[in-house]
Amino acid sequence: MADDLEPAYLIAGSDRPKVDRTVARLRGRFDPDAVELLVAGDTPGDDAVAACNVMGLFGSGRRLVVVEGIEAWKAPDVKAIADYLKSPAPGTTLALLADGEVKKDAPVAKAVAGKGELLLWDVTLKAIPRWVAEQFKLHGVKAEPEACRVLVDLIGDNVYELSAEVDKIATWAGGAEVTGEDVEALVAPRAGSPPWNLTDAWGSRDVGGVLRAAERMLDRTGDPPSKTIPRLVGSMTKHVRNARAAHRLEAAGISSAEAASKLGMKPYPAQKLYAQVHNFSGAELDAALIRLADLDHALKGGSRLANELELELALVEITQPATQKAAPRTGMRDAVQR
Repeated sequence: MADDLEPAYLIAGSDRPKVDRTVARLRGRFDPDAVELLVAGDTPGDDAVAACNVMGLFGSGRRLVVVEGIEAWKAPDVKAIADYLKSPAPGTTLALLADGEVKKDAPVAKAVAGKGELLLWDVTLKAIPRWVAEQFKLHGVKAEPEACRVLVDLIGDNVYELSAEVDKIATWAGGAEVTGEDVEALVAPRAGSPPWNLTDAWGSRDVGGVLRAAERMLDRTGDPPSKTIPRLVGSMTKHVRNARAAHRLEAAGISSAEAASKLGMKPYPAQKLYAQVHNFSGAELDAALIRLADLDHALKGGSRLANELELELALVEITQPATQKAAPRTGMRDAVQR
C-alpha cells in the first residue's frame, strides 16, 4: 500500500461524477475490510474522531474512515475534527465528503487544509458545455462545440444526467466525432428550452429560429400548453418591452452600461439587448408590443384559432423584416379560418 496518503481529505464540489471518481480511487487504495463508512447526520464529529483513533490501534495496515454528508455538521463537530487533525492517528486516513460545493474559507476546509488536502471539484453553469467536452475526451471521443451546447440545451445542468448521456453517445460514436445533429437525434429532451434562445432569435429577426425555439419550449416542459404558452408570451412581452425602452435610451445617447441599471439588467444582457434593437425601428417595436397584447387577448378566448397557431402567427409577424411582410394580421387569420 502506498505511503503517500494524507491524514485527511475534503472531497466536494458540483462536479459530482468527478467527486465520485475521486472517492472511488481513494477507496481503491485500501483493502475493503479497512474502510469504514459513516454518515455525518448520524455521526457527530467526536464519534468520527473516535473511529479514526480506534482504527489506529489495529496494526500497521492503513485504514480509511469515510464520512458522508458533512454539511450536516455544526461548529462543535468541525472543531472536533480540527482538534483531531492537530495530531492524527498514524495509519488512518479521514475522508470528509460534502454533497455540493464547499468554500475554501469554510471552517471545515480550513481544518483540513492544514494537515490534509482539499479536493474541490466545481463546475459553473457557464462552463458546463466545456465540462461536457472534457467528459467526451475522457471517453476518447471528440465532440463539436455545438454538440456539447445542444446536449446541455436538451438535458439541462444536471451533471449526473449529462455524464450518463455522454457515456451513451460516446459508446454509439465508436470513436467518430460527435456532431450537434447526432445529439439531437440520439437524446430525448428533458430540460426546458432557455428563454434566451427565443429572444436571441427574435433579436436577429430569424423567423425560423424563433419558431424552433418556441416549439422546443413547448415540447420540453411537463406543463400543458395552456400554461406554457402564456408563460412564453409573458417572457417575450417583457423582453420586447425592455427592447423598446433600450431603443429610446440609446436614442437619447445613453450607453448600454448606463442603461443596464435603468432597465434592471446586468451589463452583458443590456449590451446584447442594445445590439438587438439595432435591427428594429421604434415603430416596429411599438407594433410588436401591440401585437403581443392582441395575442394575449386571443389566448384568453378572443380567437377561434388554436392557441399554438395564434402564437406562431404572432411570432412570425413581430420577427420578420418589414420587407417580408406580405399581409396584415387580420388577413392572415382570416385566410387560416377560411
